[in-house]
Amino acid sequence: MLFVPAHVPRFVEMAHDRGADGVILDLEDSVPQDLKDEARRQLPESVTKVGRKGASVLVRVNRGLRALAADLDVAVMAGVDALVLPKVESAEWVSEVANAVTELEQESNLALGRIRFLAQIETPAALQRLAAIASAHPRMVAMALGPEDFSAAVGGAPQFDLLLVPNLAVLFAARAAGLLPLGFIGSIGEFSDTRKLREAAMHARQLGFAGALAIHPTQVAIFNEAFSPVTEELEWARRVVAAQKDAAGRGLCAFAMDGKMIDPPVVRRAHEILALAGSN
Repeated sequence: MLFVPAHVPRFVEMAHDRGADGVILDLEDSVPQDLKDEARRQLPESVTKVGRKGASVLVRVNRGLRALAADLDVAVMAGVDALVLPKVESAEWVSEVANAVTELEQESNLALGRIRFLAQIETPAALQRLAAIASAHPRMVAMALGPEDFSAAVGGAPQFDLLLVPNLAVLFAARAAGLLPLGFIGSIGEFSDTRKLREAAMHARQLGFAGALAIHPTQVAIFNEAFSPVTEELEWARRVVAAQKDAAGRGLCAFAMDGKMIDPPVVRRAHEILALAGSN
């Protein structure tokens, strides 16, 4: 998912051609305070533009109450699939925002509950409440650690040693609640060292992450590649599924393939790989 500053027309105009699965129109950190009203004014047109090729459209709102209220007034509209909630620290906060969104949906005759939430975890306090945040409301669909804000909050630099544990905590909480875990172990601001970024993204997929947030178009193609199954994985998955069908016909739940034991969790993983690739 690609962040796009909502106040910069040229970035908004090109976003639909970047190859991202989702475009996040940002009203928060990337927009100067004196330009936030202009970004809000442009939002309806921006939503239409970034969704032209079928990408999901998200809007990152601000955290402060007054700014959040102004954001929600314009962001709860047809064409917006989800809101990105920054600096989430409690389930109660998610519920409060959800209630406000429901009221706005009702007022605008929008389908109730269609707009989902992606929560960004950016403070140490939030780590103590991840399970509650993940299950706070049916609108929750994904969680991601904000590596830059989190590192700053603990007085450190966004490096592997500092970010591994909080990223894994977000991953486990998201998976337990049936949400998509997004992210990788590193700085989201890294885009010039493509080799390092690709390695970090591939490692994140091996850990169980489903995708990542990008702040630069260069990152999109790298993430699309890293979070997609490679040919060898697809071939392995197809062989596992075929062998499982044969084993089931012989009354077996577990079987051997290539000198390794294959049981139901491994078969589920094979089906997940095929589903991710849109393959049978």
